[in-house]
Amino acid sequence: MSDYTSRVLEQVRAKNAGEPEFLQAVQEVISTIAPVLSANKKYEDNCILERITEPERTIIFRVPWQDDKGNIRINRGFRVEFNSAIGPYKGGLRFHPSVNLGILKFLGFEQVFKNSLTTLAMGGGKGGSDFDPKGKSDMEVMRFCQSFMTELQRHIGPDTDVPAGDIGVGGREIGYLFGQYKRLRNEFTGVLTGKALNWGGSLIRPEATGYGCVYFAQEMLATKNDDLQGKVCVVSGSGNVAQYLVEKLNQLGAKVVTMSDSNGYIFDPEGINAEKLAWVMELKNVRRGRIREYAEHFKGAQYFEGQRPWSVPCDCAFPCATQNEINGQEAATLIKNGCKLVAEGANMPTDLDGINNYLAAKILYGPAKAANAGGVATSGLEMAQNSQRLNWTSEEVDAKLHSIMVNIHRNAYDHAREFSGDCTADFTNYVAGANIAGFVKVADAMIDQGLV
Repeated sequence: MSDYTSRVLEQVRAKNAGEPEFLQAVQEVISTIAPVLSANKKYEDNCILERITEPERTIIFRVPWQDDKGNIRINRGFRVEFNSAIGPYKGGLRFHPSVNLGILKFLGFEQVFKNSLTTLAMGGGKGGSDFDPKGKSDMEVMRFCQSFMTELQRHIGPDTDVPAGDIGVGGREIGYLFGQYKRLRNEFTGVLTGKALNWGGSLIRPEATGYGCVYFAQEMLATKNDDLQGKVCVVSGSGNVAQYLVEKLNQLGAKVVTMSDSNGYIFDPEGINAEKLAWVMELKNVRRGRIREYAEHFKGAQYFEGQRPWSVPCDCAFPCATQNEINGQEAATLIKNGCKLVAEGANMPTDLDGINNYLAAKILYGPAKAANAGGVATSGLEMAQNSQRLNWTSEEVDAKLHSIMVNIHRNAYDHAREFSGDCTADFTNYVAGANIAGFVKVADAMIDQGLV
């Protein structure tokens, strides 16, 4: 790294001690965009790194609510409005006990570059609460969401900040949040995405992140004159992203042999076909059960308590659960067992050691900010439909999503080829390409708009 990047990284570490996920994300980006910084002194002259690693606005607030027994409960709410250089802040809300400021800063920082890659006019932000909707009644979730939105509504709007769902925030939560916003502001606007179809939502939005990740993997394989037909695929997670990713892999002729949740993973050597996937969707979306029940229901499948699926031999791996679910040793095991492609459906699911192992082995590696951008891209399409008071068909939305993912791949591929010194005839560094492509667009917009 140059003196400039090293200096800024040290400053960020000093100012954000105790936020390892954020520091990890910043280091990963800064270390890969060095060639662009060296070739363009304007970025250092305008202190772009110092500015782009600092959120424009960070909001923290108290969320009081009452449970079904009449007890008063207190949680903490957040919204990190990271960068609005190319459009209104856009990024999900996460309700989970692990939520803290450092995690949301990491997610918001990543969102800036992910949204830039989509080619849509969206800045980056993220928010949420340490509230856990699991085990709560619908009325308790509603009361929490109404209290949360009573404060958040001061800071968001269709041209300012447009949140979406994330872990713990699905259709139910989005509905309660939107209802309270409408009640307080007396306006029906596209202030949230992920809405139900009958009041402003978009077709294909639930499928978008999973579908988009598969479309990106298709494009990476196409550079090798290959495709997904017959590929053995290992998938983590069993929520929304994993479910629709498995659906699309099945449609394209791949064979998915694992899914997981926070307690362990199942391995089905015969493959999780459409019928079995429908059973998983009913298990997770309706009964709210554990993935271990799959092995009890389908003979021949095995359940591995407290383990992750990265020791299972495969052609392709799709981590779709959470951040840092693949460490360096697990990445090495994947590669040793024959994995030739990793496409990330979750946000930053591989730690820095794991990423370095992928790059050293020169496998096809689609980092999250590129490979899982389909979700926010379709949220952007929902915003466009809301602005025009239109509803596109599922075929129209899916075609637009596919086109966006093809363009994201091309953008990352081209920037890697132009700037990354470690690309060869057989290897493309998509980490560098995605970071550089996302950074240049945002940084140039920041310069154009002056010192703000």
